[in-house]
Amino acid sequence: MSEFDLIIANGTVATAANFFAADIAVKDGKFVQIGQNLTGSKRRIDASGKFVLPGGIDSHVHISQPSGEGIVMADDFESGTLSALFGGNTTIMPFCLQEKGQSMREALTAYHALADGQCYTDVSFHLIISDPTASVLGQELPALVAGGYTSLKVFMTYEGLRLNDAEILKVLDVSRETGATVMVHCENEDAILFLIAKHELAGDVAPRAHASTRPIAVEREATHRALSLAEVVDVPIVIVHVSNGEAMDEIARARARGVKVVGETCPQYLVLTAKDLDGMDWEDAKMVCSPPPRDEAAQADCWQGIETGVFDLFSSDHCPFRYDDPQDKLNPKGSVNFRHIPNGIPGVETRLPILFSEGVMKGRIDLPRFVALTSTNHAKTYGLYPQKGSIAIGADADITIWDPEAKRTIRHAELHDGSDYSPYEGMYVTGWPVTTIVAGAVMVEDGILVGKKGQGKYRPATTRPVGIRGQA
Repeated sequence: MSEFDLIIANGTVATAANFFAADIAVKDGKFVQIGQNLTGSKRRIDASGKFVLPGGIDSHVHISQPSGEGIVMADDFESGTLSALFGGNTTIMPFCLQEKGQSMREALTAYHALADGQCYTDVSFHLIISDPTASVLGQELPALVAGGYTSLKVFMTYEGLRLNDAEILKVLDVSRETGATVMVHCENEDAILFLIAKHELAGDVAPRAHASTRPIAVEREATHRALSLAEVVDVPIVIVHVSNGEAMDEIARARARGVKVVGETCPQYLVLTAKDLDGMDWEDAKMVCSPPPRDEAAQADCWQGIETGVFDLFSSDHCPFRYDDPQDKLNPKGSVNFRHIPNGIPGVETRLPILFSEGVMKGRIDLPRFVALTSTNHAKTYGLYPQKGSIAIGADADITIWDPEAKRTIRHAELHDGSDYSPYEGMYVTGWPVTTIVAGAVMVEDGILVGKKGQGKYRPATTRPVGIRGQA
């Protein structure tokens, strides 16, 4: 009888701390041994010349999320998790959105029904708070946090979603009392609406106006305000999808004052710029996301944040819509005015290859830093560690095997999401995930899907995350 279910042999194993040559053994979906010349398994995968990394965790993903009247998001849980899987991810964390007048329990019941039996990767849910009533804050949230829904997101922009400062303070206070983690989308909605009105008056309504109505100043101000509110309550906070150096400076100053803050950035702020929205036709609607990509200087600042530790998390902010579709980017209103173009771009499958190619292969970051940014820190921030995010005895056997020599041009035709384009079309990358294993089950092998839908499960988070900056 075989001692192990699976051995991955002869690879270079990496964690957030170091990397080393080793074999790893898996049994009953867990890592059970790490050593040399391991034998005695039902299956053996030879990883010679390849990197063996913890499966990617993308903690900022939008799937099957209500997006406004007449708008339908391009990915459901089947296509979204399949795309994530092929991109080297073994866990994703989408958002369960509470709509106005809805209880959180109602929203979660409906969201779980969409996910059940449909997932190729494991999933864990964040909660978006849009209607912080007394019953939501005083009854529902404490019970839900205790039940494993330990991360809450609030918006400072988007009519129908944004909370005012008093409401944000109340959510932060619930977080302090329960041990939850609050994520904040930082943009000043009043300033954005002011600029939109001026653009519309001037007849400047093409997609490029999306960027000029959401300048760096509206993100910087909101970032400062969110951090100040967290300081008032004395609670840790996550600032998501940071796009520029000025917002980064706010994070650094807050840390210097003792605020416990986690910073996140995304691929679009490393490899795209506002020029990608500056074409002569409506196809630039493909690049509309918030905050928008900035200029080359902001891009360089974000790379510096990746390299120096301003950023702890690298997420995709996968928010997929189809371009050529009257229910998505080219809806009747969005096809004539930028303000009605759904905000969001696909990217869960390309997140890891972009950072690996542009970061690791170009010498900006080393392999352990890559693991921390793409897996370990996500697990620690959102209560999934130590079961997720590392190759360690007793942890879930979530593994991605990378071929560092693979060379590929990103083409949407070869991706697996439900959108009809990639914002990174034509980008040349070196290094690609070739085999992905979820809880010991080989799901993608040498680039071929071999696992079945439904292997991925819902994973509750712990009430008190381990934390990466003392935020536990």
